Amino acid sequence: MALRPVQVNIKALDGSAVGRFWAQALGWSAYSPGVTTYVGPAGGLVWPHPDFVCVDVVPVPEPKTATKNRVHLDLATTSAAHQAELVARLRALGATPADVGQGEVPWTVLADPEGNEFCVLEPRQVYRDTGPIAAVVVDCVDPRAMARFWGEAMDWTLHEVADDHAVLRSAKGVGPYLEFLRTPDVKTVPDRVHLDLLPYPGDDKAAEVARLRALGASDLDLGQGDVPWTCLADPEGHEFCVCALS
Repeated sequence: MALRPVQVNIKALDGSAVGRFWAQALGWSAYSPGVTTYVGPAGGLVWPHPDFVCVDVVPVPEPKTATKNRVHLDLATTSAAHQAELVARLRALGATPADVGQGEVPWTVLADPEGNEFCVLEPRQVYRDTGPIAAVVVDCVDPRAMARFWGEAMDWTLHEVADDHAVLRSAKGVGPYLEFLRTPDVKTVPDRVHLDLLPYPGDDKAAEVARLRALGASDLDLGQGDVPWTCLADPEGHEFCVCALS
């Protein structure tokens, strides 16, 4: 048994507007199958997508606080000119420069129209085949422990693990990486961005949730009420959801 990440969940006051921003940022399309805005490759809504981790923007009544998100997206570029063009285009779409203490670095840190931080990376060979999202990046205290938990929770392959970072990717070698970066601060508030996981067809969702609890996940009450997905937190408190196949 194993789970697969199918989407990055982003909370927003104006889900439609933020969804349109991310669709234009990624060169994908925005779909509105219900109350959320789903962002995925053009050509029609495909869920779950077989190759990409997509984006689902969920409307919420609370604005983002000043606290930096502990989960963010890194966007891939293919050249210095592409990086500069993408940064300029994103700023024209409503992105703003963000200072998260990065100092002088070759990537550009921006925030979407509601303040969710993300990075536009300089071209890197490792991300040449990821699509527009190079990586989903998670700040954490212990990357080795996160690699153990998430490596057992999902069917992704562990590529690197060290004291300061850990890297996983789909065993199919497609889509973004999942990266855990060591940071000195600890999680204190609910995040605006999290991963949604999905069992494979034929697997039992309740059994998967029980397996995650045994690995160290804890139940999470976000006021979700009676819903078909299960809200959990990993051992460092990062929220995530286990969805159900419709």
